[in-house]
Amino acid sequence: MPLDQNPLFRKVILPWYDAEKVCFTVILFMFVIFLFGIVGIAEVLEKIEYNEYLWVPVLLVAMSAWVIASISIRLIKRYTHS
Repeated sequence: MPLDQNPLFRKVILPWYDAEKVCFTVILFMFVIFLFGIVGIAEVLEKIEYNEYLWVPVLLVAMSAWVIASISIRLIKRYTHS
């Protein structure tokens, strides 16, 4: 039996982790982590005995910024191609 060339349902089904609400929730959560990292950097720079642990809040800021940028680019591409 040949495949139907004009299927009734043409909308692409996105996985749950790529849904719009999930993307915005992850962006919001990562923004909170980003702010937490900024506060951590300020605290580390304020106290001299914590200077060797500066890499932890810097890593939090960098990774949360990367996730925010990645998901934002994905959403922008989705809205501009639609």
